[in-house]
Amino acid sequence: MSADTILDLLVIGGGVNGAGVARDAVGRGLKVALIEGGDLGGATSSASTKLIHGGLRYLEFYEFALVRKALAEREVILKAAPHISWPMPFLLPHEPHLRPAWLIRAGLFLYDNLAQRHEVPGSSTVQLRKDAAGPAFDRHLTKAFRYWDGWIDDARLVVLNARDARARGATIVTRDPVTTTRRTDFGWEVTTASGRTFATRQLLNCAGPWAEKVARELMGVNDAPRLSLVQGGHIVTRKVNRTADAWMLQQPDGRIIFVIPYEGDYSLIGTTETPVDEPGAKALTQAEESYLLEAVNRSLAKPLTTDDIVHRFAGVRPLVLEEGKALRETTRDWKLVPHDGAAAMTVIGGKITTYRLLAEAVLKQLFPATKPWTKGAVLPGGDIPRTRATAQADFESWLIDLKARHQLYDPAIVQRMARLYGTETETLLDRGLGANLGGLFEAELQHMREQEWATTAEDVLWRRTKMGLHLDAKAKTRVATFFGERAAVSA
Repeated sequence: MSADTILDLLVIGGGVNGAGVARDAVGRGLKVALIEGGDLGGATSSASTKLIHGGLRYLEFYEFALVRKALAEREVILKAAPHISWPMPFLLPHEPHLRPAWLIRAGLFLYDNLAQRHEVPGSSTVQLRKDAAGPAFDRHLTKAFRYWDGWIDDARLVVLNARDARARGATIVTRDPVTTTRRTDFGWEVTTASGRTFATRQLLNCAGPWAEKVARELMGVNDAPRLSLVQGGHIVTRKVNRTADAWMLQQPDGRIIFVIPYEGDYSLIGTTETPVDEPGAKALTQAEESYLLEAVNRSLAKPLTTDDIVHRFAGVRPLVLEEGKALRETTRDWKLVPHDGAAAMTVIGGKITTYRLLAEAVLKQLFPATKPWTKGAVLPGGDIPRTRATAQADFESWLIDLKARHQLYDPAIVQRMARLYGTETETLLDRGLGANLGGLFEAELQHMREQEWATTAEDVLWRRTKMGLHLDAKAKTRVATFFGERAAVSA
């Protein structure tokens, strides 16, 4: 085999970690391929609570280093992708079972100042009876704290990293799982289900909840890491947030439930922490659904019922197994496991917020002579002209101008598309959107099929967009027909 045909790095797994590593690696001049058995971000990375945050609750476990680096990365992501991420205020209502108010205020002061902060404001105290958000809460709640973190479209973050990787020369393969690996003199030979064969000097296992299985059964290493698999379940309900504030509700059992304004008309509520034995994404269990409803209803003026739920989803998070620790105490930091003498490594754990730092850590170990470059680099669609104090202010200014230049289109359509495609919206609008399939346009579907590896209606309706919440059955069928399917996944 010619040396020119051998990859420097092959990544198994197209979640946020795998896509982030592939992007970083190819940008360092390495020859890279990423192989994903399903859709990009099709498992854990599209089933998150969709937050970029430092992890306020991790201060309770003295994980100051993790919180500091996550807070710093929150700023990096908000600048790199202002179209799919933005600052979000959070309300933390105070209740008697929580720590004293003065102690929470001190913790928020620490959270504000652990890392430099430019993109988000600082925290404050709120009297709920006097605040616009207050009427949504039960009358027993009178005081809260407002602090800031960020929101991110998790599935699009994965796709944009993969797109940037491909644009820089990486090979991205989807829906073609690795079936065999074989060690060679130069490193590894990897074969996929379609029969494609790749030669690589280094093999990186970023298979998420399948990482232990891939290491043990596919790669055949003896030092496969042990994982703690935890299902995180979410429900989407009628909108209960009266303002732009998300809520952070601490439960009597110590767990945290987030209630987040979602897709304009809804609220996203999650997440659960249910131990599971299998890595595949599970359906939300009845017990999880009941727990989430009960948790949020403790704080609501008008309780939710099952009739208010419009969508349910769950994903499995792979955590570093830490013997003797409860799930809520288990670190969300990553762990890199080099396999002795095998020119291979397995990645486990991590958070969406710190995916870019994880990629830098991987490449520092595998290719120490290369240099990091991603910190100041924007993702596709994020190249908004920078003239204002924050990336989001720049985005809003650009969006106003975009609407003014395309007055033939409904401003709501322009805004929806801008939040998905960023500056690439301009090209789509200039070329024409084609047929309206009931809320999504033909040009969008072509873009997602040709540029974003979408091959099914589910890829579009529930990952690359969240239009599955908004389209009626006829529109969903039209999207399915575009992809040669008979019916779309409705929920």
